[in-house]
Amino acid sequence: MTHFFKPTRALKDNHLVAYKNARLIDPESGLDVRGGLLTKGNLIADFGAALFNSGTPEGAEVIDCAGLVLCPGLLDIQVHFREPGFEYKETIESGSKSAAAGGVTTVACMPNTKPVIDDVTVLAYIHERARTTGYVNVRTYAAISKAMKGEELTEMAMLVDHGAVGFTDDGLPMMNAQLMRQALTMSKELGVPIAQHAEDLNLSHGGCMNEGWVATKLGLPGIPNASEAVIVARDILLAELTGGQYHVLHISTREAVELVRQAKKKGLRVTAEAAPHHFTLTDEAVLDYRTFSKMNPPLRAEEDRQAIIEGLKDGTIDAIATDHAPHDQESKRVPMEVASFGIVGLETMLALSLELYHQKLMPLRDVLAAMTYKPADIIHVNAGRLKKGAPADLALIDLEKTWTILNDDLHSKSKNSPFDTRHVKGKATRTIMGGETVYCSD
Repeated sequence: MTHFFKPTRALKDNHLVAYKNARLIDPESGLDVRGGLLTKGNLIADFGAALFNSGTPEGAEVIDCAGLVLCPGLLDIQVHFREPGFEYKETIESGSKSAAAGGVTTVACMPNTKPVIDDVTVLAYIHERARTTGYVNVRTYAAISKAMKGEELTEMAMLVDHGAVGFTDDGLPMMNAQLMRQALTMSKELGVPIAQHAEDLNLSHGGCMNEGWVATKLGLPGIPNASEAVIVARDILLAELTGGQYHVLHISTREAVELVRQAKKKGLRVTAEAAPHHFTLTDEAVLDYRTFSKMNPPLRAEEDRQAIIEGLKDGTIDAIATDHAPHDQESKRVPMEVASFGIVGLETMLALSLELYHQKLMPLRDVLAAMTYKPADIIHVNAGRLKKGAPADLALIDLEKTWTILNDDLHSKSKNSPFDTRHVKGKATRTIMGGETVYCSD
């Protein structure tokens, strides 16, 4: 049974919680020891192997972690919470609840809402709704261009001053190279990333899945790898020209991975993220016209899936992020060509990512790094680390917990996942945000 608790965000500074008998893992420092951790108010007060050898502090609440992994709360830096404008698909409340159930304590929302998050009024609305209805920390990207039309930059400096963590027109690519150059120039001045949904709309026009043998067999129009790679190549040149911080959202092709790899070798400020579906599935999941496997960028060929894994292994791809994109049934249970792109992913990210560990493809530390301090560094937020004085945002994880993903059991308003009935291993059993338990399971 699962339990959710709305955070009060008003813990007294002397409120103590002692987490005993934990396997403490901090992916950044490499810490991996059996020990304890103490939170005081909303901060981490202390942790270590010998912390509670002399007993727990008087008055502290004690939580026995039973040897499970206690690590920084996870970050998902690409989610769509659909509020405002599409609350029938998801809300900040339901989306953040889904995040908490997945061990995620910080999310970064995309701006393709209605209205678009392109001015401080909408940004302030999101922050207020997050404060009053959210279960986790909700951060927000703002749009690069006004109304996401690709014609005129938003008031970027003002939006950063009011809490925007970066800029993207995600849902759409920034096709205008001159505007992208200007945005990257502003990125250098403001110290925030410009995140790109890399897709050449002229190459992908009309496509609804990956271009390849599966599309040919199904008689469906395809989206070629070049659609992504062309934009990534262009943008890397612009990042080199401007010195801006460039981030590739949901990278999916072997060509784009190699472009990012070479950009990193040149010392450019280029990062990338991959979604779990792109390293666990291929376009064969679309056979039989499965619209729950339709997303953009689309599921690619096996060679691309392997390239994503290699990119995660060697650090070319910095982070794992879900592109959590809830859709109502009416948007998905229609012919493939007209079905909406996107799947939900917050509650499945951890288990699917841990497949890389369980299959001995990556060390546990590296898998967790891609969901903790590395994404935190991309959007420059104080999260993803076990440090004294750091926010007490934590996840308690049972690495060996076997369970079956069932769409009907997801806490998102929408149930559009291609992983229904998949057997997985690894689950968050408790999520702590700001020193308060917001989710736990029996």
